[in-house]
Amino acid sequence: MRDIERTSPSARAWSDEAIRRVEADANRSADTHLIRFELPTDWGIDLYFKDESTHPTGSLKHRLARSLFLYAVANGWLKEGMPVIEASSGSTAVSEAYFARLLDLPFVAVMPRTTSANKIALIERQGGRCHLVSDATMVYAEAARLAEESGGHYIDQFTYAERATDWRGNNNIAESILAQLRLEPHPVPSWVVVGAGTGGTSATIGRYIRYRRLATRLCVVDVENSAFMPGWQANSDRVVTGVGSRIEGIGRPRVEPSFIGDVVDRMIGVSDAASIAAMRYLQAPLGRRVGASTGTNFVGALAVAAGMRERGERGSIVTLICDGGERYADTYYSAEWLSSQGLDPEPHRRHIEAVLAGQPWPETSVSR
Repeated sequence: MRDIERTSPSARAWSDEAIRRVEADANRSADTHLIRFELPTDWGIDLYFKDESTHPTGSLKHRLARSLFLYAVANGWLKEGMPVIEASSGSTAVSEAYFARLLDLPFVAVMPRTTSANKIALIERQGGRCHLVSDATMVYAEAARLAEESGGHYIDQFTYAERATDWRGNNNIAESILAQLRLEPHPVPSWVVVGAGTGGTSATIGRYIRYRRLATRLCVVDVENSAFMPGWQANSDRVVTGVGSRIEGIGRPRVEPSFIGDVVDRMIGVSDAASIAAMRYLQAPLGRRVGASTGTNFVGALAVAAGMRERGERGSIVTLICDGGERYADTYYSAEWLSSQGLDPEPHRRHIEAVLAGQPWPETSVSR
């Protein structure tokens, strides 16, 4: 008879305590708000922003980071004292640094050298270290290399985002949205509009919609240089662009493993200048600054709403505030940065105002 024991009692005790700490942190946090955005009343369409910027680490990625850490600990991949390595464009790394510090683990974020200085500062404030690379397409390989060299764990948001979150419920973002809409005029949304960074959020929402047998449709907005929309159009996960996105948090140079295209009903391509124009436009009605990925979401939601209006459809649309604008003072809110990138958001701002005044929105989407 052979009897082999690999997991020691002390290792199990550490994982038990790690899960307790992460769950206790979630228990201390309230759900995020659902904010109504006032569209013209004669449209008969209600638009809502799920405000993910109110998480303790200030972004939608807080949910993902919590799920990834629980997934890694429960799988036995993450152990006491083990360095945690991640490939990230910023916000995920901020949230993961928070959870690594919660568990007394070292954290290293591998990120493009173009990442905003404010995001780097936020990661370091949470106790993380930033490892910058010149080529955005090399973050994956570099993160894997650092993990192997250090004996650490590459937590790999781009592979595990779609499976680390329980898409059937358990307080995921889709379940939260439906619960908060319960007393609204249109409690089952006609559309949910989200961007894709890992693809985990769209996978969770799309699966939940089908699981609950809802009539809601899912629209994913995509940005310049991203592989998601051309890959989705071609029904291929092999599409690559080789170029990083200027809209931090969404858009990828390859179709990430967590992007589940078959749960997406429609995609809309949004220019970077339009994303930034929409982000800046939202400052007045929301009373605060938001990030450019929220601007991308708003452009998509407005295009969907304009189409519904033209067809005489009534209903509700939900999209996300992904993070706050304070992280982008030196990029999207900087005239010098915009000039250096050759971006002029002003014509797009005028177009947003014209659409809200009743003009049609040009067709920018693809359905499949």
